[in-house]
Amino acid sequence: MHIYLTSNLTKYIALATLLFCSRLAAQSADPPRPPSLKTIRVPEPSNLGEFVTDKRKAIALGKALFWDMQVGSDGVTACASCHFNAGADSRSKNQVSLGLNVVHADGSPFPDLSFDHGPNGELSAFDFPFRQLGDPSDRASVPLIDSNDVVSSQGVFAALFRGTIPGFPVDAVRHVGDDEGFRAGNKNVRRVEPRNTPTVINAVFNFRNFLDGRAQNEFNGVSNWGDRDPNARVFRALSETEIEPVRVRLTNASLASQAVAPPLSDREMSARGRSFPDLARKLLSARPLAQQQVHPEDSVLGDNSRWPRRGLHHDAYARMIRSAFQPDWWKSSKHLRIDGNDNVLVIDGHLHKHPGEYSLMEYNFALFFGLAIQLYEATLITDDTPYDRFMTGNASAISEAAVRGVDLFRSQTRGRCINCHEGAELTGASVTRVSASPVRIREEQALDRGFNNIGVRPSLEDLFLGANDPFGNPLANVRRLATPPNCANGEPCPVVADGLVKVPGLRIVELTAPYFRNGGTLTLRGVLDFYSRGGDYAGVEQIDGSKIAPLNVLNNTDQEKGDLEAWLLSLTDERVRHQQAPFDHPQLFVANGHPGDSTQVLRGRNGNAADSFIEIPAVGRQGDVPLKRFLEN
Repeated sequence: MHIYLTSNLTKYIALATLLFCSRLAAQSADPPRPPSLKTIRVPEPSNLGEFVTDKRKAIALGKALFWDMQVGSDGVTACASCHFNAGADSRSKNQVSLGLNVVHADGSPFPDLSFDHGPNGELSAFDFPFRQLGDPSDRASVPLIDSNDVVSSQGVFAALFRGTIPGFPVDAVRHVGDDEGFRAGNKNVRRVEPRNTPTVINAVFNFRNFLDGRAQNEFNGVSNWGDRDPNARVFRALSETEIEPVRVRLTNASLASQAVAPPLSDREMSARGRSFPDLARKLLSARPLAQQQVHPEDSVLGDNSRWPRRGLHHDAYARMIRSAFQPDWWKSSKHLRIDGNDNVLVIDGHLHKHPGEYSLMEYNFALFFGLAIQLYEATLITDDTPYDRFMTGNASAISEAAVRGVDLFRSQTRGRCINCHEGAELTGASVTRVSASPVRIREEQALDRGFNNIGVRPSLEDLFLGANDPFGNPLANVRRLATPPNCANGEPCPVVADGLVKVPGLRIVELTAPYFRNGGTLTLRGVLDFYSRGGDYAGVEQIDGSKIAPLNVLNNTDQEKGDLEAWLLSLTDERVRHQQAPFDHPQLFVANGHPGDSTQVLRGRNGNAADSFIEIPAVGRQGDVPLKRFLEN
């Protein structure tokens, strides 16, 4: 009997050892846990010294420009108006856009100008999710509710640009009836962007920016299109009396590329037809932040605060530019005239005798604007989360559930999240990842690294990376390749681009609801339910009908979802929540819809709806109480 038991015990031990080793082998096949963000060098534009003389002063200029309400044509819309809360937007009234980016099967525009939620409506938890499946665990089930509306950010009223008055915050414009459906009754309401607003925090790590990647990695000093723009030129002074047009190219500068697009967008910040030299004419003689208080302990601007008066001690933006940038780009006695055919002439004589005449500083203003905002936003990095502390040696920094969550996140059988949310940046769209390998092969399909179509909405509703740039070239770099990369079988991989959206990083995701490209999911648990069932559509297609590999159906348990959520919550940097440096900021007044509802509003100026505003008080380096998150009230 003793010998029999020993024999069986040996078998049991051998079996247990085999199982244990099998588990170790399976675990070793999983990628390692994402490292701390502190291990990643912050990308900086190449040849920066050719343009910037004082980086600290350029950061101050960038912070002032980012938060300044004078940048908008209406004198109230700042870059920060859509990025004031954890780098994103927590407003809930007049925040719905309609299907403006819908296309025909041939890719031509076919906008859906009908609202499901209504202009100037107030969102509530009952409006979510925008696609509610009959069986929440089955992506093939019939939806009970389905809407192609988008939760985004309100910008300006529809208007045509007529001119500027130097130093005056509001542009001269002609207000026109809105042709995109942003009307309540017979009055225009503020327009809303057709894509959900991503956070600008940690965006410096992205190789390209915007959800469709149109903000190029290389900055040309003029537009967001980088090397794609054949006409992008700035002027450089060779001497006091001689200037020449030049092409500039700064790599790892997608934030600069991104920064110069919204100030000219007639949905976001500008009346239609305004140029950057026009914006410069208004701002260069204006006191920075003239309508807003700056806290005396602001981590960047505090030394120049006029607290409790508004604005900075600098009497004009021109002075800040002169102290931050090389004189080659702003100092000249020559002027530039843009004629009716967009030709640029170098002229002498008194400035501004002609409407299209600009100083060198005015003409090159997009260069200063983009680089200054890039340098400011590069300071907005959340590398002090509980998870970062855990990965740098503090074993008690996160809960046991969060530890299980990150291991599930990297699991190749139960999570697979890390396959798209790669590295310390938690996105394959990072400079680190794309520079190493710009193309990814996923399920035997070739796509731009850091972009994916996960079945949030059909591709026809918005092509994103599948669209073309204004010069007729595909946004997707894989579609520009002469030869597609080969798959495992040695054959060329099918190229996938339609509906592909930039993969976001996950830090501070707790604070940036609502989620996904359309803002149609309210909670993190809703996001995890989405991934558990493998998306919201059984089939995902390009507009030509070819198949896109869908997400895997994971069927995660409630405990697994709870563990994943615990880990996602460990990615919150409390400095962001409490508005502490570097996330402190000047005062801001943000438009929050209009008095009334979707059918009737109060009349304001110029026949538009009257505005309602929320004050975001100025905060210094020590921070303040947290701002309310989306729908928290």
